[in-house]
Amino acid sequence: SFFKNPTIKKEQFTELEKQYPDIKGFPAPDNSSDIKIAAGWLIEKAGWKGFREGDIGVHTHQALVLVNYGGGSGKSILELSTKIIESIQEKFGITLEREVNII
Repeated sequence: SFFKNPTIKKEQFTELEKQYPDIKGFPAPDNSSDIKIAAGWLIEKAGWKGFREGDIGVHTHQALVLVNYGGGSGKSILELSTKIIESIQEKFGITLEREVNII
């Protein structure tokens, strides 16, 4: 997967749950009251799943997978991931982190 599942405060999750009853969340592993949100759910709800722009895109079946269909550059994948991060921040107030190592 390209992005980590973000952790948010339970209060924020409760507010999001009112607007999105199907939101996917689970208790954070550190036994705090924080909630981990499924990054794939966020990306799909923001309309990115299946998105394609030229030779790069988001997989049609798995929103956490960014795809180079052939001929795309690493820079274009990075730019797409930035657009997704900005979109999720704007729509949900949640900051996604990349899980991949970028050199």
